[in-house]
Amino acid sequence: QVRLVESGGGLVQAGGSLRLSCAASGNIFRFNVMGWYRQAPGKKREQVAVITSGGSTNYADSVEGRCTISRDNAKNTVYLQMNSLKPEDTAVYYCKAVDPIWGALWGQGTQVTVSS
Repeated sequence: QVRLVESGGGLVQAGGSLRLSCAASGNIFRFNVMGWYRQAPGKKREQVAVITSGGSTNYADSVEGRCTISRDNAKNTVYLQMNSLKPEDTAVYYCKAVDPIWGALWGQGTQVTVSS
């Protein structure tokens, strides 16, 4: 089973930027869809951005224009570039992949904290 490992989270001031990485232990070309989700304390996990194997993307309204998702199949990695960060972006960010055999795969999450 392929494992997903997120990195790149941290503490940043409002208006700053972070780039999250999701490294897979195997080939990601098998995943039709990969995405980033987040969960803030006391809230449900929500979709932030997804990208298909063909490169199509979709973003949550709350991050549209501020975030960019991309995938590098050669490096088996998916990225989330986040700009103009806001305190309300504070959450644990999770990487998800949909595997045709194993179904939904999740990483362990990486904390993003945006200070005002």
